[in-house]
Amino acid sequence: MTTIKKGPWTIHSQTDVYENPWIRLTHHEVLTPAGTPGIYGLVHYKNLAIGVVPVDAEFHTYLVGQYRFPLDAYSWEIPEGGGAHGVDPLHSAARELREETGLTARHWRKILEADLSNSVSDERAVAYLAWGLTPGESEPEATEELAVRRVPLAEAFRMVEAGEIRDALSVLSLQAVRILRMEGKLDLSE
Repeated sequence: MTTIKKGPWTIHSQTDVYENPWIRLTHHEVLTPAGTPGIYGLVHYKNLAIGVVPVDAEFHTYLVGQYRFPLDAYSWEIPEGGGAHGVDPLHSAARELREETGLTARHWRKILEADLSNSVSDERAVAYLAWGLTPGESEPEATEELAVRRVPLAEAFRMVEAGEIRDALSVLSLQAVRILRMEGKLDLSE
């Protein structure tokens, strides 16, 4: 491999260590910005992280509960999942909302774009506010055992403050909705 300059870093070599359908882990031998030799591991995500905060006419939202293998813990989150790069994130958001909750939405607003862990990964996220909700049947993936709760938005905000919702995309998205509401910009008119 030819030496590559990446900002103040110099990459001398890179080796793919592990790959599956969702991620690729790459080991880099580098020259750090301080001029010293070093290593850097990068987790490349093959999908965009997608999140949805569905809000109904009574200002309730829907949370999805599931066991998270990496943390060995149960987690309450907004409906979320992955969306293929090159596919409109809104299309992926509508799919995730329907799969996990059975809901469809007539109205959508992008509320967030974020880098979720930029010190070790290139995972990017997009989140939406969805309203004008219509219930339907959920279609979870075979590997998902999901519980769905309808809670007042104020309760979801309290859960974030109390550390009961810890998932990064959920915390960021719910805080974005909270700011919109505090600023009087949470307009759910049809």
